[in-house]
Parts: sequence; C-alpha cells; structure tokens
Amino acid sequence: MDKKNLTYFRTLLSKRLEELLDEVKGTVVEMTDDDETFPDPSDRATLESDRNFVLRIRDRERRLITKIKKALERIEDGSFGVCEECGEDISVRRLKARPVTTLCIDCKEEQEKLEKLRPS
Repeated sequence: MDKKNLTYFRTLLSKRLEELLDEVKGTVVEMTDDDETFPDPSDRATLESDRNFVLRIRDRERRLITKIKKALERIEDGSFGVCEECGEDISVRRLKARPVTTLCIDCKEEQEKLEKLRPS
C-alpha cells in the first residue's frame, strides 16, 4: 500500500479512536453523576433500561477500540491491508468501508459461508 493511503487510514483510524475514547469518558461521567431519586418505579426502570442500552453500545465500542488499535499497529508494522488468511492485498475500497478488517472480501465471504454451515 502506498504512503498516501497509509496516511489516510492512519488519520481516519486515529480520529475515530479519539472520538470513541471521548465518548467513553462522557459515559463514565454520566454514570457516576447519579443523584436522581425517582418516586415512580416506572421512571427508575426506564432509567435502568436506558443505562443498559448505553452500556451495550459502549461494550461494542470497546471492542471497536481494540480493533482500531490493532489496525494502527498493523499500519506501523507494515501488515495493514494484507489479508491474514491468504496474504493478498485487501482492496482500498473494502478498507474504506471497514478500515479495521483483516480479511479480503473473498476470505471473508468464505468465512461467512463456513459459519452458516456450522451447526448451532
């Protein structure tokens, strides 16, 4: 991959990582800022439901943060944009759609086919 594309992806991933980390900080502040009292149990239940939803989103973002950090490491070690399965280059188009990907489209499609065939 050329330097221009590597710079583009490094900037893209770094910016997204920074955004996610800022959101995490905001969530921690919101969750610890709990001086609310609710005379109505329904209001309390709604608050708890909303918090659980936010925590599920943050858990997904936590996993994404890990993937972004690994992608940035791959940029530094020169393996970014190379399929972990077959060793071929991952298309820039695919990387723009999913910059944290580690598989080319052919290997990803094959992986998904195999997952469908496995019994649950």
